[in-house]
Amino acid sequence: MIKPDFSQPVPDDLGTVHFIGIGGSGMSGIARILLGMGHKVTGSDLRDTSNVAALRDLGAIIHIGHDAAHLGNPDTVVVTSALWPTNPEYLLAKEREIPVIHRSQALAYLTTKKKLIAVAGAHGKTTSTGMVITALLALGEDPSFVNGGVIAALGASSAAGSSNLFVIEADESDGSFLHYDTAVALITNVDPDHLDHYGSLEAFEAEFAKFAQGAKDFVAISTDDPGAVRVTKLLTNKRIIGFGKADGSEVQLTRIDASGAKVNFDVLVAGNTLSASLQVPGEHNAINAAGALAVLVGLGFDAQAALAGIENFGGTERRFELHGEVREVKVYDDFAHHPTEVAAALKAARAVVGSGKLITVFQPHLFSRTRLMKREFAQALAASDQVVVLDIYAAREDPEPGVTGALVSDSFDDKSKVHYVPLWADAPAVAAALAQPGDFIITMGCGDVYRMVPELLAALKA
Repeated sequence: MIKPDFSQPVPDDLGTVHFIGIGGSGMSGIARILLGMGHKVTGSDLRDTSNVAALRDLGAIIHIGHDAAHLGNPDTVVVTSALWPTNPEYLLAKEREIPVIHRSQALAYLTTKKKLIAVAGAHGKTTSTGMVITALLALGEDPSFVNGGVIAALGASSAAGSSNLFVIEADESDGSFLHYDTAVALITNVDPDHLDHYGSLEAFEAEFAKFAQGAKDFVAISTDDPGAVRVTKLLTNKRIIGFGKADGSEVQLTRIDASGAKVNFDVLVAGNTLSASLQVPGEHNAINAAGALAVLVGLGFDAQAALAGIENFGGTERRFELHGEVREVKVYDDFAHHPTEVAAALKAARAVVGSGKLITVFQPHLFSRTRLMKREFAQALAASDQVVVLDIYAAREDPEPGVTGALVSDSFDDKSKVHYVPLWADAPAVAAALAQPGDFIITMGCGDVYRMVPELLAALKA
C-alpha cells in the first residue's frame, strides 16, 4: 500500500476530481458530496458495484479496472492508503505533477467551516456514526455526513446538509484521523488493531490520545473498554463525557436485554433513567447507542428526545443484513473482521437464530491480522455451530509465506465444527450442505465475501 503524503497541500479549488478506488464506502461518499457541489467527478475501481452505479447515476464518469488511460485530465486526484504504489493512474498523476491527496484530506476540505463530529474506534464506528446522524435528523437538524456504510433508512452513506454540523466516520487505520479539525470526538473503543501500521499497542493508543486531545469542544469515550480507559488517562484539560456500563459514567447503561431480535436497555443520564428499544440486535449496539447519546447530550440536546431519535436507527448495510431466505434458511451478511467484532456479531446473531444452527462463512482480512490473531479468531468463531473459513482477502499487504485461512481453522479446539475451503467456488456448496430448515448462514468479513451471498442462495435452492 502507499504511504499517504500529507505534506501535499490541498488545492483551494479541487476542480475536476479523479478518485482511484471510487467504489469504496468512504471514497464514494466524498465523491457524492463533490458531485452535489458541482464538481466534475471521474474515477476507477476494480468492480462495477452498487456504489459505482449510484455515482454514475449522479453524473460521475467511472472506468472499471486501473489503467493510465483512465486518469483523463483531472485537477486533483484522491487516493486511499489501500492503493498499491504501482497503480498506473497514481504513477501517471505523480509524473504529471497533478496534486494527489489522501481521502482524509479531501474529507477535511469538505468539513471546513462546519462543526465537525468525528467518530473513531476499532469497532462500532459505522453504526455509531449512523446513530448520531439518524438522531440529528429526528431532532430537526440537517447535518452533512460521510459514513463508512450506507444508512439503511436513508439509502445513502453521505449527504450535504444545510446545518452547521458535519458528522464523519474517522479512520484510524493509517493515522489519518489526526488531520481533521475536530470539534467533538466520539471514541467507541481502542481495541488493538492495525498494529502493522503502528508497530505497538502503546503507539496505537498514543495516536488515539492525540485525536481526543485535538477535539476542541469535548470527547465522548467508552468507560468500559480498557484501551479507552488508558487513553482517557492521557488527556489533559478536556471536557470528557464517559459512556458505558461502568459506575460513574455520565451516560451509564444500567440494564441491557439482548436476548431477542431487538436490544432493549435502560440508561442513566443526569440522574434520570431512560429506556429504549433499538431496531438492531446485540449488546454491542446498546453500547454504540450510549456513545451516540453522549455526543448528543454533550451538544445540548434533550436526552429523552435524543434517545428517541436513536431508536429510529434501522441499521447500515453489511451489519447483520438479511439478504434472503431459501428452504427456510436465512442468509445474512456482516462486516465483522476483528475478533472482538466477530464475537459481538455472533452473540447478537445467536439471540436471533433461536434453536437453529448458526453457520458462518468467514473471510479473513489482512495477512498480518490473521497471523497475529489466528487464535482469537478461532475462539470468537467457535460461537457458531459450523464455520467455513475462506482464504485471506489480500488488501494493502503483500502475501506472507505460510499465512492462509488455514491458520484460523487449525486454531480451533473442536475441529469438527470448522471447514477450511480455500477455493471460493467450493464454499457455497459446502455451507449449503451444512444447513437445515431453521438455520442461519452468515457471511462475515470486510473483504468481498458479501459477493458470495447470491451463490449461497443458489446453492441452497440446488
